[in-house]
Amino acid sequence: MARYLQRGSCGHRGEGLRASTTLAPGHLLYSASPYACIPSKKARGSICEHCFCRKESLLRCSRCKMARYCDSTCQKLAWPEHKCECKCLRSIIPQVPTDMVRLVARIIFKLMTGSFCSSEELYCVSDLQSNIKQMSDEMKEGLGHLAVMLQFYMKEEIHDVSQLVPGLNLLHLFGQVMCNCFTISDGEMQEVGIGLYPSMSLLNHSCDPNCVMVFEGKLLRLRAVQQIQQDEELTISYIDVMATSQERQRQIEKQYCFVCDCKHCETGHKDVDRLAGEERCWTKAKELIPKVEELQAAAKWEQLLDTCQAFTSKSQDVLPDTNLYLLKMLDATMDACIHIARWEEALCYGLRTLHPYQLYYAGPHPVRGVQLMRVGKLQHHQGKLSQALDTLKQAFDILKVTHGREHSLTDNLRQLLADCEAELSSRLEHV
Repeated sequence: MARYLQRGSCGHRGEGLRASTTLAPGHLLYSASPYACIPSKKARGSICEHCFCRKESLLRCSRCKMARYCDSTCQKLAWPEHKCECKCLRSIIPQVPTDMVRLVARIIFKLMTGSFCSSEELYCVSDLQSNIKQMSDEMKEGLGHLAVMLQFYMKEEIHDVSQLVPGLNLLHLFGQVMCNCFTISDGEMQEVGIGLYPSMSLLNHSCDPNCVMVFEGKLLRLRAVQQIQQDEELTISYIDVMATSQERQRQIEKQYCFVCDCKHCETGHKDVDRLAGEERCWTKAKELIPKVEELQAAAKWEQLLDTCQAFTSKSQDVLPDTNLYLLKMLDATMDACIHIARWEEALCYGLRTLHPYQLYYAGPHPVRGVQLMRVGKLQHHQGKLSQALDTLKQAFDILKVTHGREHSLTDNLRQLLADCEAELSSRLEHV
């Protein structure tokens, strides 16, 4: 129920959401289940397609062989949504639909039932903007290809367009979903899916937002991260705010068809820090990032570590850790070290990321909170209990605002803090 927010005009930004009362950081403004959602390609097979929880052993749908669930209970609960797509998935084996095609198909199946969803409380699917007119010819062509793929995928359930909801335009629908869907992440901000939450599509963008979205499973929770006055516009960031202002504006214009005019973009806020050091060197790092991301996706941790360390060792004297591209390399190196159990090195790289994270993810930001928790875990593992306790307390101060005290990740952190305090107390008693 929308008790703390209301739909209204936001000037040249069009419609948006405003606070109906004064709100403090950490306040839960809204919770929403998706109109439709799917696990993303990178998470498929590792999360339950009903509750979106991670689990090592999952049951597989005996029909399509693709959908996976925690147990028979989750499978039964998911069947009403999976029933139609199950036939479609079986019909194109061994091919697999793209994430966007599968999500749009689910939306169409739901539209055909005519059922109302609570996530349409403030804004319906039919209200969503497609921005087709503002899209480049290249984008329109890409959506056209997706529409063709969709018709091929759905042929077992929908034999021709006359069976669709009257007036439904596939190109327009793809535009609506492309511009309004959200990435669903786990508590540690790792992508697990994509979903459509129509009411939350009213939220406008800012590179210095006063709200943040965090998910528990597929349930979206919107929280304040700044002090918000009554009638103040509520904003979120559509993209990663760590990028340079130029990169942020380019990405926003390409996907959302508008130019960000926030103060951070207009002034190039912190871009000097993001691009600090020798340009020749950070340009090489920028060129390496696609290869690094490819190795991460393929879980080639040894090769990833070799690639990153070869660069970071050479750039140590010419690039500060605040450089955006070096920071991405440090993050990737830390991940590689964790996956191959080189804990001491992982901690070393993790510690180097903390100051840049504080610089770019200012205030209570979930990404910084998660990074502090990861580094705190490494310190705890290495027996550096005093340092771990301090780092984990910083993480808790952030996550209680961004995730809320009741979130499973915050609860895990609370238990980790208690364990760390108990171990430290025991150590001091035996000194």
